[in-house]
Amino acid sequence: MFIHETERFILRKFVLADAPFILELLNTPTWLQFIGDKGVKSLEDAENYLKNGSLKSYEEHGFGFYLVAEKLTQRPIGMCGFIKRQELENVDLGFAFLPEFIGKGFGFEIAQATLNFGKGVLKLGRIIAIVDPLNTASNSLLQKLGFVFEKTIHFGEKRTSLNLYGI
Repeated sequence: MFIHETERFILRKFVLADAPFILELLNTPTWLQFIGDKGVKSLEDAENYLKNGSLKSYEEHGFGFYLVAEKLTQRPIGMCGFIKRQELENVDLGFAFLPEFIGKGFGFEIAQATLNFGKGVLKLGRIIAIVDPLNTASNSLLQKLGFVFEKTIHFGEKRTSLNLYGI
């Protein structure tokens, strides 16, 4: 279950018992604004989100999104990891945090560790990231991590314009 750790955080695989945290995270204002409403409105929805998302991805690809928790308290604060989207050629780095943990350097710490895990342990080659152009915090974080803006793409059913970065 344990994947990686940093000075302050651990990265571990999600389990169904994390459904209450998923319900909270997916309904934060920043998630809804920049990632979108995933229709997760109950604990059952959150469990299904985990079953059909990260848990399925662990089985199919050997990776997925991981829970980010404070090392000392084990309190979940966000998620970070990789997803293989059918529409995109390369593995995509993604991250999201509870609002009170945004803008404090935590995202950089855990995303850098996740990238190191992806390259060193998972042996991923090229990694991309897609982000809403209006999400200045995530765009800045990707650049700080060494990602380079490549182009704007139109993604998903709604053909949303997103910035695509690569590293």
